[in-house]
Amino acid sequence: MSYQADIKRYEQLKYRRCGVSGLQLPPITLGLWHNFGGRNMSTESKKMIFHAFDRGVTHFDLANNYGPPYGSAEFNFGNLMNSELRPYRDELIISTKAGYDMWPGPYGEWGSKKYITASLDQSLKRMQLEYVDIFYSHRFDPLTPLDETADALAQAVHHGKALYVGISSYSSKQTINMNKLLKERGIKCLIHQPSYSMFNRWIEKDLLKTLKVLEVGCIAFSPLAQGMLSEKYLKHIPKNSRASENSSLDKKMITKSYLQKISHLSKIAKKRNQTISQMALAWVLRHPAMTSALIGSRTVKQLNECLDSLKNLNFTKKELMEIDKYATEEEINLWSDSSKN
Repeated sequence: MSYQADIKRYEQLKYRRCGVSGLQLPPITLGLWHNFGGRNMSTESKKMIFHAFDRGVTHFDLANNYGPPYGSAEFNFGNLMNSELRPYRDELIISTKAGYDMWPGPYGEWGSKKYITASLDQSLKRMQLEYVDIFYSHRFDPLTPLDETADALAQAVHHGKALYVGISSYSSKQTINMNKLLKERGIKCLIHQPSYSMFNRWIEKDLLKTLKVLEVGCIAFSPLAQGMLSEKYLKHIPKNSRASENSSLDKKMITKSYLQKISHLSKIAKKRNQTISQMALAWVLRHPAMTSALIGSRTVKQLNECLDSLKNLNFTKKELMEIDKYATEEEINLWSDSSKN
């Protein structure tokens, strides 16, 4: 064991309360969706986790199928947890999820009690943990009764396998329903994790208002639209980018309309002494109900750029009006099916 956390790690961030719970989260959370899978975690990926914690990021977000291959991000994180981070377990908020395709057969995805219970047990084993801090239903299941999914989430808490539970990509209507069902089972929905960015603003219609009324926290994933809210695609599609790999970002999304918007947004960001990525994160965090923005990163340099967005979170009315001209839908919500019900 060689890692020792920076003794000044709690002097840098202002933590945000998650709804009306006792839990506070950092305004930036590091997600392990990409770049943390494979047979072994890369040296750079380990550095990102250590550096994030050194800068006050206490929350690390995973899911059962993060990798590739499925499960490898949890497995690699578990090894790092066991070898380097174990002394800091009580200072970390570790979350995972179940809902998407994970293993073959009828019990390997969606929202049944069978799948959710088995998935959490597998996740805990991979991460070498006795419990996770937050366990999510990763998507709404239109074919499974919602009370069955609620049963599974409540059971996770009552059996000591999760401290809190949340939901991801649920509509406002189903969020209200799930919150009610969980309350009937003696627990509360702590947090909702929807996709949200300047190019994907669906939660502004009614979900944000619902979360405020229900006093549920909100953590936005894909706040940089999977890298689209940066200048990396202005001239060409760089190698090793998500668009070049056609992983979770299709090249077809790099349209003329998109490039024009990025050009204008970049000019606004420069006037704020920010990169477009930094402005995009600050813009997501402008909502009082927004607890955290969930980022992905390839390098420590990218991570630092994102964390430095916190140096300027204030917007003038004029800036917001100007941003609204270009912060419009780009049809990039890959998770919209889950929130249609």
